[in-house]
Amino acid sequence: MRSDALTTSSVFEANRARGAVRFDVHARDGVTRRGVLHESGSLRARFPSPEGEGLSGVFVNTAGGVAGGDSFDIEIAAGQGSRLTLTTAAAEKVYRAPGAAAQLNIALKVAAGAHLGWLPQETILFDRARVHRRFDIELDEAASLLLCEIVVFGRTAMGERMEQGEFIDRWRLRRGGKLVFAETVRLDGNIGAKLGRSAVAKGGAAIGTALIVPGDEPLIERIREASESFAGEVGISAWNGFAMARFCAQDAARLRADMMAVLARTGAALPRLWLS
Repeated sequence: MRSDALTTSSVFEANRARGAVRFDVHARDGVTRRGVLHESGSLRARFPSPEGEGLSGVFVNTAGGVAGGDSFDIEIAAGQGSRLTLTTAAAEKVYRAPGAAAQLNIALKVAAGAHLGWLPQETILFDRARVHRRFDIELDEAASLLLCEIVVFGRTAMGERMEQGEFIDRWRLRRGGKLVFAETVRLDGNIGAKLGRSAVAKGGAAIGTALIVPGDEPLIERIREASESFAGEVGISAWNGFAMARFCAQDAARLRADMMAVLARTGAALPRLWLS
């Protein structure tokens, strides 16, 4: 490799964003309070005024997005009887990566009687973006969880579409110490062509997942009652004590509307940032 190319590569690597947030919450006299907060790099967590029962947190990425080689780590623990809802200040944008993939690692731990709502706004992947994301979730058998993620392959409203890139999404859920759900989604190479296949996304540019613990057949039936209002495709099932809804739509706006309709049937309170 030429010396100027090596110099460019070393400068690029030195300017990669790093960020980490770690904190716990606990319940005292029926009120959820935050413990010690650790922040580093370009990732921050802020706690606005309460939106009802429990504590709300908002993640802010001061780097303005995610690029190749960036690394972000989040570690949250919800103590016994606490209630915590987390979201992001805006949709997260993942930009083109000429080198290493960005790394996003999220670890969530929820104790007995606690509830955690993970409700970030959309993750938007630009053409040739490369990102590896990992969720490791540990729930007590008496804990509850609502985890929603929306991934958008290009800003369709801007006439953009992700054609090439890499998206690897690894989820592991343990309940009472037992692995009850494990999944790894991998889309790489010509992602645009793959999304066009009927068995993948049938030309859709947005996919989403809602993981609901606990979840059962009555919950599924309540959600299915709203099926006539869905703008995209929505499928839901329950097993191992939890429910999962899958979403696919032509654009982010339609999928977001479908996600909100499903969440309304669960009784979940949406963060105010979702409604602005």
